[in-house]
Amino acid sequence: MWILYAIGSAFFAGVTSILAKIGIQQTDSNVATAIRTVVVLVFSWFMVFIVGSFQTISEISLKTLLFLILSGLATGGSWLCYFKALQLGDVNKVTPIDKSSTVLTMILAFIFLGERLSITKLLGMIGIGVGTYLMIMKKEDIQKEVSNRRWMFYAILSAILASLTAILGKVGIIGVESNLGTAIRTIVVLIMAWIIVFVTHKQHEVKHIDSKSWFFIVLSG
Repeated sequence: MWILYAIGSAFFAGVTSILAKIGIQQTDSNVATAIRTVVVLVFSWFMVFIVGSFQTISEISLKTLLFLILSGLATGGSWLCYFKALQLGDVNKVTPIDKSSTVLTMILAFIFLGERLSITKLLGMIGIGVGTYLMIMKKEDIQKEVSNRRWMFYAILSAILASLTAILGKVGIIGVESNLGTAIRTIVVLIMAWIIVFVTHKQHEVKHIDSKSWFFIVLSG
């Protein structure tokens, strides 16, 4: 059953990238992230009430809550970096770097969670690394990329934080219904995203977002 959820996650992640790229073309990436997090928050808590896991919130231990909060902070950082990278670079270059977090996550899972790394998995990780390099470093693009690598910095940071999200999230949802864990983490992401917006004084840009951008930002959420 887990593989179906994983496939679903990959599908929606792909759709999110395209919708977000369209939505942030005329909108500050931090503002867009903060808005879409509101949508994610509403959706996640809706799922909590649908599955009936809200009443178990009092059973969450302090340790679990701590890891959920840390996972939320990592998620927020990853989202902010990812959508900044999308705003600066091409989807077909940003996404491979972001998804290369798979390799780092597997390494961290081996170190901190004791998950086994087989020869097959190691070969797969090498394949992901080589494939990512080939996708983002075409010879004809090297000259162009040298002049603007900001998107790559944000994409790499997004991948690192996404890896931490997975490890911290794995620990945080032990004994917690997954939808409830996601909803709690999203509260942290929402607070973090809006703090960034207000610190950078971008809150006034919300009223200048056109209807098309609103539509795609909400859909990406």
